[in-house]
Amino acid sequence: MGRGWFEPLNTPITDWQGRRVWIVGASSGIGAALAAELDARGARLALSARSAERLREVAGGLRDALVLPFDVTDAHAFTPAMTQLLEAWGGVDLVILNAGTYLPLRAWELTPDNARHTVATNLLGVMNGVAAALPQLLLQGQGALAIVGSVAGYRGLPKALAYGPSKAALINFAETLYLDLAPKGVSVFLINPGFVATPLTAGNDFKMPALISAPDAAARIVRGFARGVFEIHFPRRFTGFLKLLSMLPDRLYFSLIARSTGL
Repeated sequence: MGRGWFEPLNTPITDWQGRRVWIVGASSGIGAALAAELDARGARLALSARSAERLREVAGGLRDALVLPFDVTDAHAFTPAMTQLLEAWGGVDLVILNAGTYLPLRAWELTPDNARHTVATNLLGVMNGVAAALPQLLLQGQGALAIVGSVAGYRGLPKALAYGPSKAALINFAETLYLDLAPKGVSVFLINPGFVATPLTAGNDFKMPALISAPDAAARIVRGFARGVFEIHFPRRFTGFLKLLSMLPDRLYFSLIARSTGL
């Protein structure tokens, strides 16, 4: 791929002035915080999510942002939004695919409906977005995709029965995308947060280790873009520990997780 061992895997993003950024999943949490962070740095923003009202609230606090509401689970909804964006901007520099859902599930709570909803939003929604945005990025021969996964995708965790597999699939998807797109000049960033205080995590009934705020998460993501790394994971005191756990033999891993969670 033409990069040395110590060179960034992606083209670093350091200057945000005038950069055209589409955030999908921007109505709350990390997406809304990223919108505020990038707006303050001079980026031009397009914001998407299901709720037009909540998107307008987020956009109301920004300098100027396109509001393009739609449901990511509708495979055909991305295309008209992309068309509007290109009519306004003529191109796009970064697409951040952040839309997701989380329903805590134990094995006996799994149903076809809650499994389908989770996978349709977290995995297929991202694939829909990549399919819509990629032709333009390839035409430009530059730009970037950023996919928001989760450390829950590293290995199996309690209460992540549908969520964890959907995020594990995203990790694999992003890695495969990188192999295809890096030679073509398109960067792929994989964002794996730990626990972030958002509406999705607010319903958790357990202590969340190393919990950080959404603005803190947004700042860490922007620093990751500037380094040009493939995987942006944080907070490292937590994600590093999980990476270590993921390499343990199965018997030891299962025993430690069971004892530490009490589940």
